[in-house]
Amino acid sequence: MNAARIMFRLELADALRSRWLLFTAAVYASVFSLFIWLGLRESSVLGFTGLSRVVLNVSNAVVLAVPLVALVATSQTVVRARQSGFFELVLSQPMRRTDWFVGVVASRFVVVVGPLLGLLLIALLASLATGERDAALLPMVLRSLAVTASLAWAFIGIGFWISARARSPERATVLALLAWLTASALHDFALIGALLRWRLEPAVVFALAAANPEESARIAILGGIDPDLSVLGPVGFWLANTLGPNATLAIGIGWPAVLGTFALYRAQRCLIKSDLVG
Repeated sequence: MNAARIMFRLELADALRSRWLLFTAAVYASVFSLFIWLGLRESSVLGFTGLSRVVLNVSNAVVLAVPLVALVATSQTVVRARQSGFFELVLSQPMRRTDWFVGVVASRFVVVVGPLLGLLLIALLASLATGERDAALLPMVLRSLAVTASLAWAFIGIGFWISARARSPERATVLALLAWLTASALHDFALIGALLRWRLEPAVVFALAAANPEESARIAILGGIDPDLSVLGPVGFWLANTLGPNATLAIGIGWPAVLGTFALYRAQRCLIKSDLVG
């Protein structure tokens, strides 16, 4: 664990030096500023006003931004370290491959989730400083942070798996872009096509949608907005009466976490078995 902690500090320092942390913070801050003009208006959506509405809008936008940031931050890590000779240096030290892997995964998770955590804390502090009593703000912040952290973990795992399997940085970039497009758009088009072609039961529709970690995260956030999930039509009615908002939230957090853990396990096995020198 000492070696893993050293590698974590080294990778985090490299991320700070390369301004990766500033890049992710700028992405999330841009999303925040884009929605602040909407969230601070007097109108309300399902009882959400003020900063809670900002967090609500930002959460739905971040569901698309977090996977892309996570894939960009991880898809080049292993393949570039292999090609640059970094692994040759690491393997010459009294350090296991697993130590490096644990350290770099932890650093990438901090880089992806840390700025979002900071912005959400700023929203809470701003609410306290302005004396705004918004009962929906704290639950929305906690739900959004849990869902987006789990989603980031899923795509960090996918990014490392892609990087461990790819033979060149160019191929890793293409595969990462395809993974993001599949989760963000192609999966929805395929699901819509299936609904137009066949008459599916609500349980089947939910299973197909929730298989995509982005969709499961989006449904979990919607459960905090409208516990009845009326915006989802018959599928929302089935969810509200069969699973309920708590089970929907558990799936939205649990499934991406399981998927990310499995992908990281496969990436680690590939890292251990593959030739990292040459």
